[in-house]
Order: sequence, then C-alpha cells, then structure tokens
Amino acid sequence: MQHTPSPYAGNTKTLALVQSFFMQVYGWMTSGLLATGILAYYTAHSPWLLSVIFGSKLVFYGLLLANLGIVFVLSRSIQSLSATAASFLFFVYASLNGLTLASIFLLYTYSSIANVFFITAGTFGAMSAYGYLTKADLSRWGSILFMSVIGLVIATLVNVFLQSSTLMWLLTYAGVLIFVALTAYDTQRLKEMAYSLDDEEMVGKFAVLGALTLYLDFINLFLYLLRIFGKRR
Repeated sequence: MQHTPSPYAGNTKTLALVQSFFMQVYGWMTSGLLATGILAYYTAHSPWLLSVIFGSKLVFYGLLLANLGIVFVLSRSIQSLSATAASFLFFVYASLNGLTLASIFLLYTYSSIANVFFITAGTFGAMSAYGYLTKADLSRWGSILFMSVIGLVIATLVNVFLQSSTLMWLLTYAGVLIFVALTAYDTQRLKEMAYSLDDEEMVGKFAVLGALTLYLDFINLFLYLLRIFGKRR
C-alpha cells in the first residue's frame, strides 16, 4: 500500500532550518511587541512627546506613512536586504508603532489593556498553532481575507465621515474575525515558505519578514479586541 508523501516531508537539515525559522519568527515578533509596548508606555507618560506626536497632524500622519514605507521596503526588498538591515527596519517599525499607539494608555485603564493583551495572546497562540498543525489547505482563504482587509479599511475610512456607532461595532467584530483567520492563514503560509528555504542566511532574513506579518496580525487583533473589552478611563 502506497502512502502519499507529506508536502512538508524533508531531511533532518530541512526540519532543523524550519524549526530555526519559527524560533526566530516568534523571537523577533515578541521583541517587536516589547519594543512597541515600552515605547507606547513611555510616550504616554511624556507630555512633551505627546504634544509633538498628537499635537501636530503632520507629525502623526508622517509617522503612519513612515510605517507604511517600512512595511513596503521589507516586503519588496527582503531578497536584497541583509539580515541585519531587515531586523533594524523591523525594530524601527515596532518603535514608531509604539509612538502612535501611546494613545491607548490615555484612553483605557491599565488593567483592561493587560487583560486584553492576554486574551489576544491566547487567541493568537491557538490560531497560530492551528495554522501550523492543520492538514487543511488554508490557501483558499487568501483572496477572501485580502479582499476583506481592503473592505475593512475602506469602510473604516468612510465611517470617519459617517460617525456611525453601529457601523463601528460591525467593523470591530468583523476585524476580530478577519485577523483571527489571518493568523492561521499566515502561519501556514510561513510554514510553506520555511520549507522552501535552504540556508541560514535566507532563514534569518525571511524570519524577520515573517515576524512582521504575525506582528501585524497580533497588533490589529489586539486593537479590535480592546474596543470590545477595554474599559475606558
């Protein structure tokens, strides 16, 4: 009786590279979250930084555009970047994100932020484990999730003008579902990517890109859950 080989079957060296890849992915992601949290907390307690960042739309939107630029560079130029340059850009991104996310410490109680963080970590961990371990092919989710994110962004921008609380809550719950699904989808996609890598240098560079991907899933899931469970000051 013949058995169909697993798409992830490989020799010991391949498996070791995959394990190294995911250890680096989660390591970089955790470090990025720590950098974001520390910078956000520090900024929230610095009247000067708050006035600089939130007192000028030019500075605030400039930081957002800088973040988008870093994501674009990492996504498009990862092949040509060194592992050191990629990790540096990732930490710059995480730090800039911390500056703009300082507002959550002004809007929500510290205890509710902590509670939502652990809820997010548990949900993220479960879905990432599912994406890694499941034998189901999640690739068919890709186009649906991509269009869902685009729709979410457009609807959020529209609601800036409509100021509809009903639409805001619909978008919030939709955002939770979308980023829960994205966590599983992205983890499986990273697993497939890991099996295609053949040396430590490529593993190091693409681990940073993978960390950025999962970092974005985590942060967005956290922010949507914070709207639901966070207690305002």
